[in-house]
Amino acid sequence: MNKNQMKILLLIDANSLIHRCFHALPPLTGPNNQPSGSLYGLASILLKILREQHPEFITAFFDRPEPTFRKEIFYEYKIQRPKAPNELVSQIIEAHKLFEAFKIKTFEVPGLEADDLIGTAVENFKKIPDLKIVILTGDLDSLQLVKDDKIVSETFKKGISDTIIYNEEAVKQRYQGLAPNQISDFKGLVGDPSDNIPGVPGIGPKTAIPLIKEYKSLENFLENGQLDKNYLKITKFKEQALLSKNLAQLKCDAPLDVRDLSELKRESLPKENLISYFEKLGFKSLISRIQ
Repeated sequence: MNKNQMKILLLIDANSLIHRCFHALPPLTGPNNQPSGSLYGLASILLKILREQHPEFITAFFDRPEPTFRKEIFYEYKIQRPKAPNELVSQIIEAHKLFEAFKIKTFEVPGLEADDLIGTAVENFKKIPDLKIVILTGDLDSLQLVKDDKIVSETFKKGISDTIIYNEEAVKQRYQGLAPNQISDFKGLVGDPSDNIPGVPGIGPKTAIPLIKEYKSLENFLENGQLDKNYLKITKFKEQALLSKNLAQLKCDAPLDVRDLSELKRESLPKENLISYFEKLGFKSLISRIQ
């Protein structure tokens, strides 16, 4: 089947989009005096992506407020991040109703992040022929799921309108030749300051990238890299490196209550629903986009 004839499954990382909107847009207050700027941005993004991608199937995933398994195995995970302000939390809660107005199913699982659920959905549906999977996200965590042109990640270069689509070739360019499934090996060595993943002290990209290219994985290096000049430095922090890789790696076996793609079939845009919802929040300019 021609690439242009492939059906599209759109997987949405709801929390990352809401965070993106919260920091990229000026604050807004709706008629009910509740903050609504992130909700406006999220709705605007959804209208744009639905118009551009025309997905046949669609769903969205949320983080849960409880600690994740990553926090349980490494208490310092994301510990440097400030507590989410109430203006953001209230909009994350309200966003569930926004997706409901769009008639988009949402999923969340305690102990796991939205990215893990996206990884599981990719694992469940990636073998379906003539199906392209597009991950819509506000960050780069899902790049490790990208495969050829069949599984791609669409994220933002700036603001909430200027997007970039990563296929496998684009991921390799960003990581200087590493494959998407080697990103967790890279972070196992280098770490990830945004999530407070430690990596190995003194090991940066210039060391890590050639090493992973040669040995293919962190585990293979630890087993067979004795002749490498960095072997002792890295094996001194072996457990920390393996922990860091585990923290960075998405879990693709979550207990996700959706197995049949038909459950995610997209309906036509529910204009009456959306107009009613947008009126409640005072989003007049969005109403004009769907009439």
